[in-house]
Amino acid sequence: MSEHFDVIVIGAGPAGYHAAIRAAQLGLSVACIDDFIGKDGKPALGGTCLNVGCIPSKALLDSSKQFHNLTHAFEAHGISTKDAAIDVAKMVGRKDKIVKQFTGGVNMLFKANKIKPFAGKGRLLKDRQVEITAQDGSTQVLGGTNVVIATGSAPIELPFAKFDGKYIVDNAGALDFDATPKRLGVIGAGVIGLELGSVWNRLGSDVTVIEALPDFLAAADADVAKTALKELAKQGLKIELGAKLSKAEVKGKEVHLTYAGKDGEKQLVVDRLLVAVGRRAYTDGVLGDDTGVKLDERGRVLVDEHCWTGAEGVWAVGDCVRGPMLAHKGFEEGIMVAELIAGKPGHVNLDTIPWVIYTEPEVAWVGKTEKQLKDEGVPYKTGSFPFAAIGRAVAMNEPAGFVKMIAHAETDRILGVHLVGANVSELVAECVVAMEFKGSAEDMARIVHAHPTLSEAVHEAALAVDKRAIHKAN
Repeated sequence: MSEHFDVIVIGAGPAGYHAAIRAAQLGLSVACIDDFIGKDGKPALGGTCLNVGCIPSKALLDSSKQFHNLTHAFEAHGISTKDAAIDVAKMVGRKDKIVKQFTGGVNMLFKANKIKPFAGKGRLLKDRQVEITAQDGSTQVLGGTNVVIATGSAPIELPFAKFDGKYIVDNAGALDFDATPKRLGVIGAGVIGLELGSVWNRLGSDVTVIEALPDFLAAADADVAKTALKELAKQGLKIELGAKLSKAEVKGKEVHLTYAGKDGEKQLVVDRLLVAVGRRAYTDGVLGDDTGVKLDERGRVLVDEHCWTGAEGVWAVGDCVRGPMLAHKGFEEGIMVAELIAGKPGHVNLDTIPWVIYTEPEVAWVGKTEKQLKDEGVPYKTGSFPFAAIGRAVAMNEPAGFVKMIAHAETDRILGVHLVGANVSELVAECVVAMEFKGSAEDMARIVHAHPTLSEAVHEAALAVDKRAIHKAN
């Protein structure tokens, strides 16, 4: 007879390991299956986020920022340096050490919570049986009262620019270059393309970003996107919009690109090419026959607002279901499902999930953009405030950007907050809290913010909604 668990989680990425840990905390017996293999050839928990996504990219972003500041920004502070150099191998090694620390941390949490990990690919069968196929091809079957599908997502590969792991790479490959490429091509001006493009640009690479859409950061507020584009261009990132790649050919040690730009067909030669055109739900081979679980036209598992698939005892969370492909969204869905399984209330509000792009300056937002509200016919008013008028930002020599707050024209309820500037990845949190508690711009305006801090920009933006900002002409 197969081993039986109260909860079987397929996938140990952000959504999966949160579901597993919370279910175990609630007294349920839990198994977690994952097929990720780390750089050392051993199974590694944490999924894309910890291994080749959120955590390693932030490690490289921080390293490259330190180097860029040393070579470009410190002089303004009266700090001079000579012959600065970057040891790429050491930088990548530091990144790997951080990854190992955090994946090992998840392993320790599994042990502490008595979660049983299984290395291999999980496949849901009927009656909540789960087949595990190990790397050596051997199989075993577990039985579960509940099954949580948390298989995440995978990078989209273009048929005319297939990944070879060396010259044409995905996000994982761009985290592991052994040297700074002299010329780097990036296909896609989304989060991954901009962040990793920034890393190598700061280290001296000549970076060209090719984006098919005519608008930069179309999902973000238009004013924020405009400022971000201007600042990134100042740093040397070449961003071509409305440009569609049609061919990528490796010749010798170069990649020859052909793409259709605004002025007709263009050619570009680079030393490395990062393809970052988005991600797709990783559900290939996850469902057996007669499971009762269905996929949509994009390969995502169909679920309701509580991540239930409609099949008894089967749930799905994270990147493999609807909603934004963000680790923190997966965290909360995993926790919600574990609590629902244990008979407790659970809920995730998809309307107040923050977005962050860790470029320099950072971009962050929560809620609706002006365009969305216009399209929906919602009456609104806005207030914005520049970091250039914030003492802390100027003292830090990071005055670029602003905070824009959007409130309902009649009720004053905050409908969206859009930020571009230093550390806005942290500032957006109070905006999320205010929106989650149905706060108004007036509420935010009356909350005391410490001086001098960057958070004063949020306070002043709230005041500006009613044209009463103190430190700018309204």
